[in-house]
Amino acid sequence: MIDTSATPTPAADGSISLAVSNKPPRISLWQRIALGIVLLISIFMNFYQLGQNGFGNLFYAAGVRSMADSPHNFFFVSYDPGGFVTVDKPPLGFWLQTISVKIFGFTPFSIFLPQALAGVLAVLVLYVLVRRHFGVMAGLLAALALAVSPISVVTNRNNTIDSTLALAMLLGAWAIMRAAETGKWRWLFLSALAVGLGFNIKMLEAYLVVPAFGLLYLLAAPRKFWMRLLQLFVITLVMIAISFSWAVIVDLIPASARPYVGSSQDNSEVSLALGYNGTQRLFGRGSGGIGGGGSFPGGGGGRGRGNGDFPGGFNGGGSGFPGGTPGGNFQNGGNTFNIGTVEPLRLFNEPLGGQIVWLLPIALLAMLALAWQRRPRFRDNPQMQSLILWGTWLLTMGIFFTVASFFHQYYMTVFAPAICALFGIGVVMMWRDYRRGGWRAWLLPLALLATGLEQIHIINSNPAWGTWLIPLIILPCGVVAVGLIVARFIPRLRSNPRALAGVLALGVAALLLTPAFWAAMPALQNQEADLPTAGPNQQSPFAGFGGSNSVDSQLITYLEANQGTTTYLVATPSSNSADSIILATNRPVMALGGFGGSDPILTTSQLQTLIKNGTIRFFLLGGAGGGFGRGGGGQGSVTGWVEQNCSTVSPNLWASDSGGAGGSQLYDCVTTK
Repeated sequence: MIDTSATPTPAADGSISLAVSNKPPRISLWQRIALGIVLLISIFMNFYQLGQNGFGNLFYAAGVRSMADSPHNFFFVSYDPGGFVTVDKPPLGFWLQTISVKIFGFTPFSIFLPQALAGVLAVLVLYVLVRRHFGVMAGLLAALALAVSPISVVTNRNNTIDSTLALAMLLGAWAIMRAAETGKWRWLFLSALAVGLGFNIKMLEAYLVVPAFGLLYLLAAPRKFWMRLLQLFVITLVMIAISFSWAVIVDLIPASARPYVGSSQDNSEVSLALGYNGTQRLFGRGSGGIGGGGSFPGGGGGRGRGNGDFPGGFNGGGSGFPGGTPGGNFQNGGNTFNIGTVEPLRLFNEPLGGQIVWLLPIALLAMLALAWQRRPRFRDNPQMQSLILWGTWLLTMGIFFTVASFFHQYYMTVFAPAICALFGIGVVMMWRDYRRGGWRAWLLPLALLATGLEQIHIINSNPAWGTWLIPLIILPCGVVAVGLIVARFIPRLRSNPRALAGVLALGVAALLLTPAFWAAMPALQNQEADLPTAGPNQQSPFAGFGGSNSVDSQLITYLEANQGTTTYLVATPSSNSADSIILATNRPVMALGGFGGSDPILTTSQLQTLIKNGTIRFFLLGGAGGGFGRGGGGQGSVTGWVEQNCSTVSPNLWASDSGGAGGSQLYDCVTTK
């Protein structure tokens, strides 16, 4: 039910005052019950059948298993138990997963647990933030929208770390709100700490909220202008120091005493943050630049994670890829990674629209509703402060995901809180505008219709699925919009706000129906993949890039029986074929080229030294684990040397299939040519 108790009063300057207070409003028993129901919905979405169908992203799961082995691997976020190369992200999110594994054992559930908890806590924090300035009903609507946000739910149920980042951003929003109200240093430091910790979860993606935080404090804090500038300058330095603290420590440690920094071209965490996980996410992976790059030759198949260096060929391409355009489709081994082309309406069309856009039209119109309430006196109007925070958050991320060339759909998890906050705020504010009358009363029915039409557009983009939902959207939204319009001309109807609030609740429920259905699919279908996506873009909401955790048991038996005193069980060109072996054995496996096979970790002479010293003996090359193969980039010269100088092992000895494991070949370098 929509809150009908707020009574707007005219201010001295003729504007409308909503009697806003920084003190959170009291909540009644039914409102507490409603909040409990919203949290139970979030718990169900995030925890039902959690971890019952595999490890999700096998690359990260293998890293967590390795990190649980030793403090050395834990600190450096080593991908493999031997400490050869790191994962391609900073440590904090995976530290939480490793701690969970140490407590509950190594299972998919224990790895997914921190993200699922972060998702539930994010719903609660968003409720508190929105309720503070707009009342309980706005907070409940915002929390419910986040609880059923498809991309948020699918990420909460996976071992990707964006859910943890979203929670850190929301905690930072809470701190910067308090800082803007009080001007006190301690709240600024807490906001800087939250962003810095977010950087150590997902690097520069955490900085997408910095424009919103900085602008809010600059416009609203009760300090003199020059003092605000000084405070922001100091706190920016603190934020940068916290952000890069771990990366700088790693880079200062001699390379011989730590793993190679995966997905970098110069073995530097700072370079990884600024390049591969920084500018390349915006501009795409071109040839060269900080953190690597280069063109990508066609190659030997592979799972095609779409997360950096791809071991196979491409179709459709992307910025920096042969024959590609910014965005577009990346195809590898029959799998498609598609983020669409860069265009102004990119977010409103598939493949991105179904992940995030369900409530975006009403969120955008909510910004107008907020801006129209009164003159922009930011320092004494907390609601205008919320407009700065959530509006800038939404616009910054909307622009980034519209123009960026190299990201995955689940990155938009951090976009969802702003959309959901403005959805809850917008419904309440537009309802109040509707009750006041005047030309602003037409905004509410317009918002319902625009949002409903956008949802139908997304469903029509998937004609084989979901058309039965169209009547459930258009009929309630149309009836509610027409009813609200008619009521403006009939005083008897207009004078019954409770009845009209009930009608509006029907329209709001219709708008939440489809995203709730999409969000429930991962829990009900219980499927996992390396790159989580919501909705029917693939055969299932998790289909596409998901690899298999299976490994040929005969291969493992042969390698373990013949490993002898060598440090590494086997070497592969990339992590594609190393993941399943690490998960099955928890033994050191050397991914020669790191994640995608392009990291310049070893030279041919260094590899020969490792073989001579008895560090490594067996090499599993080609096939589905392919990497770039001989003549390609990255470790092509290294794998080529192995193929030319080491002996092949008969598949009859190590493979269940006499043709080898997926076309792979095992090489034994105990003696070299």
